Amino acid sequence: MSPDQMPEAVQERYKNALDSALQAGLDTLEGGGSSLDAVVRVIMYLEDHPLFNAGKGAVFTSDGKNELDASVMTGHDLNAGAVAGVTDIKNPILAARAVMEQSGHVMLAGRGASLFAEAVGLELVDPAYFFTERRFESLRRIREMEKHGTVGCVALDRAGNLCAGTSTGGISNKRYGRVGDSPIIGAGTYANNRTCGVSATGQGEYFIRWTVAHDISALMEYKEMDVESAAKKVVLEKLVEAGGEGGVVCLDALGRPAMVTNTSGMFRAYGNSEGERMVAIF
Repeated sequence: MSPDQMPEAVQERYKNALDSALQAGLDTLEGGGSSLDAVVRVIMYLEDHPLFNAGKGAVFTSDGKNELDASVMTGHDLNAGAVAGVTDIKNPILAARAVMEQSGHVMLAGRGASLFAEAVGLELVDPAYFFTERRFESLRRIREMEKHGTVGCVALDRAGNLCAGTSTGGISNKRYGRVGDSPIIGAGTYANNRTCGVSATGQGEYFIRWTVAHDISALMEYKEMDVESAAKKVVLEKLVEAGGEGGVVCLDALGRPAMVTNTSGMFRAYGNSEGERMVAIF
C-alpha cells in the first residue's frame, strides 16, 4: 500500500467507510451498549461493505469460492467464539458470537458452523451473495500473488469491559482449506480486562506461530509494559525478525489505543467519549 497506488478518491471512500463504522461503535457505547455489542456492530458494518475483505467483500479462493472466518473474545471472562471456512453465513461475526454465547465450544468450522448458525436463527445466504466483480477480477489478475486483509475492532465500555473481534475473507487464491489467524484466539484476536484487547491483520501463519495477540497481552501482564510498547515489541521486532508482515489495533484497560504495523499502511480508526477521533490509512 502506498499513496501513489491509491488515488485520493479511493482513499476518501475507505476513510468515509471507516468513519461510519467507527461512529456505529461509538453510538452503541454511548447508548449504554456493551463492548461486545459495539465490536459486533462495527464488524457487521464492515462485513456488509464490499470495500473490505470480510463478508460481502471477501476475496476468492483458487477454486473461485469465498471462505470466511471470524472470532470474538470478551475480556471480563475470557470467553470466546469463532467460525472458520464458512461459505453461506452472511455475517460470520454474528456466528462467532453465537458460538461463544450459545454453545459449549470455542470454534466451529465449515458445514457444521453453518448448521449451527441456522439452528440459532442466523441469516444464511446463497454463496453467490459474496460475489463481487471487483474481487473476482482481482483473482483473475493475481493468480500468482497473495492478497490478504482483515477487519477487526476493539472496544471498551462504561463497565470497564474490553472486547475484541476479527473477521476476514482470507487470502486471495488460497488453497487446501487454509485457515489463518483471524478465527484463532490468541493469534488474531484476544481480550483480557487485566491488560488489553487486540485484533490483528497480516500474514496469518506468522501470527499463529508467534501467538501475536496473546503475546502483546502477556508482555503487559508479566513485564508490565504499556500497550504501545508491547505492541511495538511484538509487531516491529518479533514479527520483523521472523519475516512476518502485518499490524494490530489494541486498546488497554484504560482505553489507551495502540495501532502498530510493520507495513506501509493499515486502514484504522479510533474514537472515544471525550471527542478524540482519527481515521488513517498510511
